[in-house]
Amino acid sequence: MIKVGFLYTRLRVEEKYLLEELEKRENVEVVRISDSHQFFDISNIPEKVDVLFERSVSYSRGLYISKIYEANGIKVVNDPQVAERCGDKYVTSQLLVRNGIPTPRVLMAFDEESALAAVEAVGYPAVLKPVVGSWGRLLAKVDNRHMAESLIEHKATLGVNHQVFYVQEYINKPGRDIRAFVVGEKPIGAIYRSSENWITNTARGGVATNCPLTPELSDICRNTAKAIGGGLLAIDVFETDNGLTVNEVNHTMEFRNSITTTGVNIPALMVDYVLEQAMKQ
Repeated sequence: MIKVGFLYTRLRVEEKYLLEELEKRENVEVVRISDSHQFFDISNIPEKVDVLFERSVSYSRGLYISKIYEANGIKVVNDPQVAERCGDKYVTSQLLVRNGIPTPRVLMAFDEESALAAVEAVGYPAVLKPVVGSWGRLLAKVDNRHMAESLIEHKATLGVNHQVFYVQEYINKPGRDIRAFVVGEKPIGAIYRSSENWITNTARGGVATNCPLTPELSDICRNTAKAIGGGLLAIDVFETDNGLTVNEVNHTMEFRNSITTTGVNIPALMVDYVLEQAMKQ
């Protein structure tokens, strides 16, 4: 019997699909663990499980609860190191650069004056992002110096994370980007996310259609997964005149719009991977 701890914030469509898939499997017991309304003793986990399947909506909750379980000898998918590498955009970008994987140029700044200089060095338009965040929230496309001054001043008042300025080169996408899904280090499918808006996330209205796994796309996804540390990953890729470039990597991937679109049973492959990791313990 494999005991799977299922860590969640709320049961979205993805979590329901994953639980349904887990409950189909023989000799698997699922222990649901809410990341809310309870505390965790760092020296004694609430219940012994063989693997913790981390599906928290909250990056910080998922990360620290995962660390508690890992410190008590429990395998976590995705493990905390992978979560940190994906959850902090600076860390993701640095790993991509270090491993020679094409990615948009990024400049980091830590006060308003240097942030403005960084935007001007990248050139207009530029993109300002929080170093921690998801679903395309709090991104800003900066078209000119006046806009840069206003946005930087505004961000400087928002709090600690926004006082770290992540300034990214703007990529002129062809009205779409690519989200590719990786299990372990193997690409399993991909979608185009199309939108008239420069932010193409499906959470922001982007429309999903199937994207073929070409050799170029598969190669860049495999290399990215290796750089990040493997696991269950969604990789956001831009098409450019010079080939593909990796924008971000997500460690708690959403896939509700991608099962039918790709024809791939994504939750089944994710559960297969989680159970494989449990059996390696």
